[in-house]
Amino acid sequence: MTLTVLSDRDVSLILHSLTRDDVLHLQETLADALHWYSTSSDANDCGSDYQPDRIVTNRKDGSTSIYMPASGLACQGVKVINLSPLEHSDGTTSTIRGSITLLDANGNTTGLINAEEVTAFRTALASMILFTKRDSVHDMTVFGAGKQAYWHIRLAMLLRGAEIHHLNVITRNFDTARRCFERLYDPFPDDEVYDNSLCTIFDHPRFRTTILTPAHTEYPRLLKEAVRASHVLVTTTPSTTPLFPAKYLTNPGGRLRGRYIISIGSYKPHMIELHPDILRQAISAPSSSHSSSASSKPHHHHLFHFHQRRQREGGAIVVDTVTGALREAGEIIQAGLEPEQVVELGELFMLKRDAAEKPQGCHLADQSGLRDWLSKGNVIYKGVGLGMMDVVVGGELVRLAREKGIGTFIDDF
Repeated sequence: MTLTVLSDRDVSLILHSLTRDDVLHLQETLADALHWYSTSSDANDCGSDYQPDRIVTNRKDGSTSIYMPASGLACQGVKVINLSPLEHSDGTTSTIRGSITLLDANGNTTGLINAEEVTAFRTALASMILFTKRDSVHDMTVFGAGKQAYWHIRLAMLLRGAEIHHLNVITRNFDTARRCFERLYDPFPDDEVYDNSLCTIFDHPRFRTTILTPAHTEYPRLLKEAVRASHVLVTTTPSTTPLFPAKYLTNPGGRLRGRYIISIGSYKPHMIELHPDILRQAISAPSSSHSSSASSKPHHHHLFHFHQRRQREGGAIVVDTVTGALREAGEIIQAGLEPEQVVELGELFMLKRDAAEKPQGCHLADQSGLRDWLSKGNVIYKGVGLGMMDVVVGGELVRLAREKGIGTFIDDF
């Protein structure tokens, strides 16, 4: 059995070589795994019964170690990472270090992958599934400028760059944002051969970028304008206080348009990027005439909540994992949400095999009210991460590495 070892540089080379079609294929694969996780406990190894709980250790230095065992459609594995939410000299506030170990069904070790870039990429890959379904992505605002922000921006530009005209990055440190944009424009400045497909988008006269920091004398006004103008809002910071007042989005002036809000930066109960009132308003839609009762696995019983709804609020927050969100997501916990008020991303999409006659990409379950809400309404996606996502994406990276001849290969491991 051959072991494929991918360094951080190897992972970056593979990820930056992806085309739009490659990303859509990866999203299909990830959506299939999430669908099986959300809708079936034992049909295959992606079912929730085959996903052990993660183990979280809070260390004395303030860092957090997370151990995430998981099982996927084609392999199993474990990711071990260390998160250090400390402010560094370059203005960044969170560092992820770790690795992903992959094994085949027989227990043979097939992959060892540096997890730093993969973690940010797989998070953005999942967030961008619903992004591809939005009617308008004209204005996009991102809080933060680290790897999570970078991959959300890069995938957004790769998937629908021609439709994005305004990109705002809001962060505490201007230089961090500047470096993020420099990397977006030229990920490999020392590689004269690399051709960045995003350059044509950045060079388009209609495309405008803005960096906003609290040091700006008109920060409160510009912050409000950026948030309200956004069709897509992404928060990627380990903040312990809301990034902007709830009234920016909850009062009449803030509700003039539907938005897709991605919140993936907070990963502990005390961390919070969105004010709880924003989530409470999102679930305030009248209940369907059909309702489900909570169960030990509430994420298996949500889809009909959206049946025939043609309104701006869907009545639920979209999450990657109900269990993880209720236990770890500060916004969910502090808003006091119940299991029946969150729905898993995997429940919203049909399997790739059931969409064989449709164009490439993930396809929503066949319910018109659901489609209207997810494409036009106010949708909040809260992601806390799921080990299965790392195993599925890691398996695809090993496949791509072998096809492209990138990485180190150890025979007879």
